[in-house]
Order: sequence, then structure tokens, then C-alpha cells
Amino acid sequence: MPRRSLARLYKDEFSGYSLAKFQQDLLAGLTVAAVALPLALAFGVASGASAAAGLVTAILAGFIMGFLGGAPYQISGPTGAMSAVLIVLVSRYGLEGIWVAGLFSGVLLLLIGLLRLGRFIAFIPSAVISGFTSGIALIIFIGQIDNFLGVKTEATETAAQKLLGYFHGGFTPDWHALVIGIIVIVTMLLWPTKWNARFPASLLGIVLATLLSSTLGWSASIIGDIPQTLFLADRLSLVHIPWTNLPDFLAPVLTITALGAVESLLCGAVGSNMTGVRLQANQELVAQGIGNMLIPFFGGVPATAAIARSSVGIKSGGQTRLVSIIHAVGLLLSMFFLAPYMARIPLAALAGVLMVTAVRMNEWPAIKFIFGKRFKTDMIAFTITMLATIVLDLTQAILIGSVLAGAVFLNKIAGIEIDVAEVDREKLRQRGIETEGKCQHVRVAFLTGPLFFAATGQFNEAFQNLGDTHALILSMRGVPLIDAAGIEAIHRLYERLHKQGGTLMFAGVHDNVCNMLKRGGVKETVGEKNFFWSSDQAIVEAEKRGCGFCE
Repeated sequence: MPRRSLARLYKDEFSGYSLAKFQQDLLAGLTVAAVALPLALAFGVASGASAAAGLVTAILAGFIMGFLGGAPYQISGPTGAMSAVLIVLVSRYGLEGIWVAGLFSGVLLLLIGLLRLGRFIAFIPSAVISGFTSGIALIIFIGQIDNFLGVKTEATETAAQKLLGYFHGGFTPDWHALVIGIIVIVTMLLWPTKWNARFPASLLGIVLATLLSSTLGWSASIIGDIPQTLFLADRLSLVHIPWTNLPDFLAPVLTITALGAVESLLCGAVGSNMTGVRLQANQELVAQGIGNMLIPFFGGVPATAAIARSSVGIKSGGQTRLVSIIHAVGLLLSMFFLAPYMARIPLAALAGVLMVTAVRMNEWPAIKFIFGKRFKTDMIAFTITMLATIVLDLTQAILIGSVLAGAVFLNKIAGIEIDVAEVDREKLRQRGIETEGKCQHVRVAFLTGPLFFAATGQFNEAFQNLGDTHALILSMRGVPLIDAAGIEAIHRLYERLHKQGGTLMFAGVHDNVCNMLKRGGVKETVGEKNFFWSSDQAIVEAEKRGCGFCE
């Protein structure tokens, strides 16, 4: 159970813990807090909620998910990908829609973790994930154009419609907002990477832009008041949950669940590669579930593990999950001591942060690899998923991506290779295998690949013309699995061969495949005597027995 695995995680993690390690965790936690602060504010706004909601989410996620997480390096909070999903939900269901969907997605994540189904999340192809990530990056970027330009354009159902709307004009950009946004973007792009660990470029850009706007008295829109409490005025209440309308939230709940699980496990994969510490996937999903069940009751938005924050924690020398908790304490202190200053941050400055973040969140190495090596199937999967994400509803994009994932998977495993060869007695003699030669046309079919419903067409085609085959040996050492459709195809092959007086034999059958053949009645029909360890044994036996019409 996840509880026992959490106990083991704590034991391994804090074994030999010392003051020196705590100092490393403290420094790493404060560094992550500095990185997370502008992102929490920005993603809160980008989700359609508020900067305060983003900050509360980051604090609670840091405490709850950090305490229960499946690895010491996982740091959770509001993310760009989740914000892109939530902004659509807000437009349809309002803030209560976010909270209700977040609550029940938390329940679903908890169940997935408790039932230990986390491994199934890894079945989504990387090309589909990369396409979805790029689509979300575009949604975030497009969604911040209004704040960047200092305008308010008409709301639309999709990011593609929003983008096209800008080409129709009808608005006048605020040059104050433009300058503020550009200052943040330039700062983030030019700030040296080695300095970023000491003082995040995003935080520096926001500080510079806010000082400039305040000093010159510009009228650019600002964040506004940051409540100095974890219990926001706008939050979920049990009495306000629309129990009678819950079916309407099924699609949003599934979308948030899928995205939360995928992003958290991807973050774990990155952290595992950086540290060599394996993520306990099911425990991580339990943590994400509990966190997302509680956060709505404080007024926060759904959270997930964040690659950017987790990577900063690792690179800063973080040793344990105390990094996540210390980062949450740092954000909590900033809420009480920096709220008056955060309230004056221009929305255009947050837009600049989000635009750069959107560009950087694309999986550029994976995209370069897919298109550089011209993997056509992956290129199609990436492009369709990305376009579906920005042109359609995000829930539909998740569905299309999942169906596409299944199609890509089936396409890759459906191919079964079947090489039918006549027995060469001379070669057998050279290998020291003597045959009696009583059966003339003995053929061996070497099968490689799973024999299931998608491969039966190839199987039937390979044996369409049996000719004068007296004994057909299916060498199945390369067949890892078989399903009911594959068993039916073998039954039909046996019947056709039997009608012309031939014999069907099997060689090198794996135990699991052999059990399926037994359950499917193949063993009983063909006979136990026609199953052999190797094709050589089967050939010798066929030659020894002879066939009904062999001369």
C-alpha cells in the first residue's frame, strides 16, 4: 500500500540526515520560493482565478504534496499546463467549476494511486505528450496577449479563435503595458543562466517593471489586493457543490486528472534522471489526489508537480522533501510581508513571464529529434495533438490524443513477421540432424510479434495458399502474446490444413501463449503430441511420422 511505501521513503530519505543537509535544504527551499513566487502569481491570473489563488495553491501544494509525495525532489504548485485547462473551465463554469472539477479530479487521482494504476499513465506516447505540451504553450502565450497589449478583447471558446480575433483589429494597445511586458521578456532572455540560480530572472524582471510603473505613475492594470490569509473569500463550500449537475463536470474532471497525472509523473521522470532516485508513481498520485481534494476549500486552483521548480530544487542542492516545505514557508511569509508590494505588480509584467515560460515549456529537444529524424508516425501524432489542443476544446484534445495514442501503439505493435520456409534437409544434415524423409513438404513458419486482433489479417494472408503442405510447423518463440482473435485464426488454419490431410505443429511456444492456446482449445484440437520445444524437434518428428498422402 502507498502508506507503507511512504514510510520506506521517509526512512531512506532521512537516514543519516544532518545539520549540513538541512542547510542545503534550507538554501534550496528559499531559492525555489524565489522562482515560484512570480510563477504562482502569474499562473493564478492565467487560470482565470486570481494571483492570490495561485499563491495559496503554491503554498498548500508545497506543504501537502511535498509531505506526501513519491520522491524527495517533487515540488508542486500551479503550472502553465494546468492554467491553460482551467481558463477554459472558468469561461464555462465560473470559479466554482474549477473548484468542483479540482475536488473530484483529486478523488480520481487518489483512487488511481491507491489502486496502483499509475503505470498505465506511462502508456501515452511521447509524441502525443509533446504535441499536447506545445498546444498548451500556445494557449498560454495567446491567452496573455491581452495583458501584454493592455487591452480587453472579446472572449472566445478556443485559442485559435482568440488569435484570429487580433487580426480583425478593433483595439488600441497601451504602450505602457507593452513597455512593461518587453522589459520582463528582455530581462528573462538576457539574464545569464548562472546568475539565475541566485536571483531568478522572472523575479528581477517583475521588480524592474513594477518599480518603473510605480515611479512614473503609469496607469497599467495591476494585480490588486493580495489577501493575507490562506482562506480566501472565494472558495469551495460543501453546500455549494452542484450535486445534481455533477455529470456536467465529467469531462473537465477527466481532463484535469489526466493532465495532473501525466505532468506529475513526467516531472518525476526528469527528477529521477537528475538524481538517480526513482519516483514512487502511485504514492505521488496519492499525494496529488489528497492535495487537489483539499486546495479548493481554501480557494486555490488544481495543482500538479512542476518540472521547473523541482529542477531548481535539485540544482540548488536539495536533499529531501523539506525543500518543498521550506519553499511553501517562504511563500507564506511573502504573503504576509510582501502583499502590499505584490498588489502593485502590473498584469503586463506577469504576461511577459508567462510568454517566456510558454516558449520554454515546449519540449524542444524531443521536437527536434522527432522532426529531425523524420519519424512520420510521431510527426503526425505531434501535429494533430497540438492543433487539436488550440483549435478544439481541451477536453476534446485529450480525447483525440488518447485515441491517437492507442492508434500509434497499435500501429507499432500490430506488425507480425511471418517467414515461411521449406525444410532444407541438406542444411539439417550439416548441423548433425538426421531426418527419415517420410514426409516431403514440411514447411516451417517463423512468427515474430504478437498475434492479436490487429495482426490476424497478416496471419491469414501469409497462409492463404497452403499448396501441397503436408506438415506446417509454427515456430512461435518470437510471439510474446496471443488473444482470442489469434486463437480463432489458428483454429481456421488447422481446419484448412486438416481438410487437405496436413498436420499442424507448434514449436517454441512461450508459457503464457501456451496457456492461452490451452484455454482456447487449440491444444485439445491439435493434440499435445504436436507441441515441441524447438522447430528442429518438430521437423524430425514430422519426417519420422510421414503424412497420410506422402509417398
